[in-house]
Amino acid sequence: MQSATNFGSPFRAEAAAGRRTVTLRDGSRVLLRAITAEDKPLLAASFERLGAESRYRRFFTTKSRLSDGELEYLVAVDHHDHEAVVAIDRASGELIGVARYIRSSHDPELAEVAVTVADEWQGRGLGRALLGRLTYLARRAGIRRFAALVQKDNAASLSLAAEAGGHELRTGPGEVELVVELPPHRGIGERVARALRAAAAGTLVPAQTLVSRVADGICGPPRS
Repeated sequence: MQSATNFGSPFRAEAAAGRRTVTLRDGSRVLLRAITAEDKPLLAASFERLGAESRYRRFFTTKSRLSDGELEYLVAVDHHDHEAVVAIDRASGELIGVARYIRSSHDPELAEVAVTVADEWQGRGLGRALLGRLTYLARRAGIRRFAALVQKDNAASLSLAAEAGGHELRTGPGEVELVVELPPHRGIGERVARALRAAAAGTLVPAQTLVSRVADGICGPPRS
């Protein structure tokens, strides 16, 4: 995996400082910013608020809380190989969403993507807002493709990914890993956005290597 130190501090500083407030479809105002080490309590509380089905669908676990090691791993981003953008409800101060990528150790232009949006914030456009910001940062870091796992029996998600030009990278028991090319221009485009928004809705299973590491509490450089 490429070292973040090879990319230059100006970009890392920009990524870390990037804060913007967005207005969702229902008028709610949400702050998008890079995750920090101080977000561990917010991240823990956000995970505990997820319903059991949501936790299993997005993290392959039914446990009700994250360990200290898992929280440490999730906030230890370098803004190059590992990036995470959080959404904070301006009204309550709660962490209500996270979009994350982890670069593949075998292909520097490929990253696995995972998105979690709080159950009560689904359907408001927050997933697209998070993915738009994450995609911008990923392109700046030299990433050209996002990968995610899709359950083989999930025809709707497979169709969305196919519409966005997604192609199979590999298959496993009951699942397909699909790769979606990121547009080279600003924004992510409606077709790509629709496919990636499925991740925020929980219909695209988050990338296995990221999620399994979170579920197992393993820290350190991610596998590809």
